[in-house]
Amino acid sequence: MIKVGIVGGTGYTGVELLRLLALHEEAEVVAITSRAECGRRVDDLFPNLRGVYELAFSEPEPGLLATCDVVFFATPHNVAMNLVPELLDAGTRVVDLSADYRIRDASLWSEWYGEPHASPRLLSEAVYGLPEVNRQSIATARLVACPGCYPTSVQLGFIPLLAAGLVDPEHLIASSASGVSGAGRQAKVDNLLSEVSDSFKAYAVGGHRHLPEIEQGLADVAGREVRLTFVPHLLPMIRGIHSTLFARLSAPGEDLQALYESWYRDEPFVDVLPPGVFPQTRTVKGANRCQLSIQVPRQRDTVVVMATIDNLVKGASGQAVQNMNIMLGLPEEMGLRQVGLLP
Repeated sequence: MIKVGIVGGTGYTGVELLRLLALHEEAEVVAITSRAECGRRVDDLFPNLRGVYELAFSEPEPGLLATCDVVFFATPHNVAMNLVPELLDAGTRVVDLSADYRIRDASLWSEWYGEPHASPRLLSEAVYGLPEVNRQSIATARLVACPGCYPTSVQLGFIPLLAAGLVDPEHLIASSASGVSGAGRQAKVDNLLSEVSDSFKAYAVGGHRHLPEIEQGLADVAGREVRLTFVPHLLPMIRGIHSTLFARLSAPGEDLQALYESWYRDEPFVDVLPPGVFPQTRTVKGANRCQLSIQVPRQRDTVVVMATIDNLVKGASGQAVQNMNIMLGLPEEMGLRQVGLLP
């Protein structure tokens, strides 16, 4: 069995990792850490895991984590970058769900996160964990930077168009909306039910931290600089992301439905819907799946792409497990065969 450690197990991505790994045929969670909850049983904090785990939270000691084959960091930014170098030196592989290794440029990372990077030498080694683009590099990686939730939906939606050179890369627009679990489990007035219920709002319009990550990934595919206007919104629901993407076609008349179906034909976790069928967040809830739909409004040179994911699964913990499977040579779908929940 593969020995798995989880750093930061008290947040939503941490408990989602536990849920998914509980049914993984080859993985055993042997360590889960939390300084605040050290000594407390996991199933005491998360009653849905009663009868599944006998673990208690422990301190994030490098010596304990180094005994694992792979360690997931389900932490805020600036935690992983202080612990990862020691784990890599011990031969442990790492999948980081935080933003610490997603941006390759240390100065750009510092600009958006407001502090120096603690292990900048690893930024060039870290593999960006979007399997649909970087599967071969992930397979040999010691350190994988798991993409953010918004970046996953936006990139999967735009990639076929940019790779084929069919749109203007300097005028891309993404209007994305997320459920409140994307803000994390910590207590904030803005996330109270009475604040978000029956309401819909944009935030971080002047610049969201996911923007440089998205532009970096899209530029890798396009082979040139891209410019994206990215506007995130908060939805009055718990899980799910819906991204509506807009781009100006440089070659109108192409069969975009065929392009997307061909591009994602062999991808187990991307579902291109039939023409005229648009994705809904509820159909991917709980599943490691992105559903896509493409539409060109009549008499327009603009293409509209719609993408939905569960922000905690394909947008975080599910994709992290997908990366682990690839890194360790396991079947990519192992532990991730859950279908979406309806209603």
